[in-house]
Amino acid sequence: MVREQREYVELLHALVRRDLSLRYQNSFIGFGWAVFAPLLQMLIFSVVFTRVVRLDTGIPYPVYAYAGLWSWNLFAASLRFAGTSLTANPNLVTKVYFPREILPFSAVVVSLFDFAVASTVLGLLMWYYEIDVGWSLAFLPVIVVVQLAFTAGLALLVSMAHLFYTDVKHIFELVLTVWMFATAVLYPVERIGGTVGRVLQLNPMTPIIDAYRSVLLRDTLPDAGPFAAAAAIAILTFIVSWIVFHRAEFRFAEEI
Repeated sequence: MVREQREYVELLHALVRRDLSLRYQNSFIGFGWAVFAPLLQMLIFSVVFTRVVRLDTGIPYPVYAYAGLWSWNLFAASLRFAGTSLTANPNLVTKVYFPREILPFSAVVVSLFDFAVASTVLGLLMWYYEIDVGWSLAFLPVIVVVQLAFTAGLALLVSMAHLFYTDVKHIFELVLTVWMFATAVLYPVERIGGTVGRVLQLNPMTPIIDAYRSVLLRDTLPDAGPFAAAAAIAILTFIVSWIVFHRAEFRFAEEI
């Protein structure tokens, strides 16, 4: 499976270039959409959590919210585009041989490009609020790799689910919205007590997003225990999902 990915890496590059071109073709602001969405969300939630419901995060809320939305949108956008990656390419899936996992993987890579573009606004917000970057920034690539492993694993499962079950597309956005509010995107979920709080702490995306805030905004390493657990879940999810996807490939042409 890994050898096939190396052999077809040029196809991955071609699909990424095609998807980037199609996504922003005839777009008025082009790659600005990668910045516009999290920036608008940040402005809306900043009004809600600083004027309507005051929330003390220990960090200026706009940069706190943007850091969460920036990292969450990488996850959410990857799954949205991966979901239709098989069904939107029927000719490739049915007539050409290649490792089909390249299609959802390309969706993740395209979203990673948007993630890099949107990071410029985070840098400007950190400069505006005088948040210094320290030695902990060296840990940032580890966090990105852990998130990509978890995201790519789920992308494989979501792409199969969209292909095999037509009603998945109707509930997917609802699940994604609920998941966002169950993650530390806009507020620290550790403040929620009781059974609900304990259940929310099992969400692997929370320590991943908290890890971004730790290394970028607090100049500290993430909490070792929760982040190590999230990393283990991410790696396991990726391996199991890839095996399941690979074994189901022979059915894709029949279902598309």
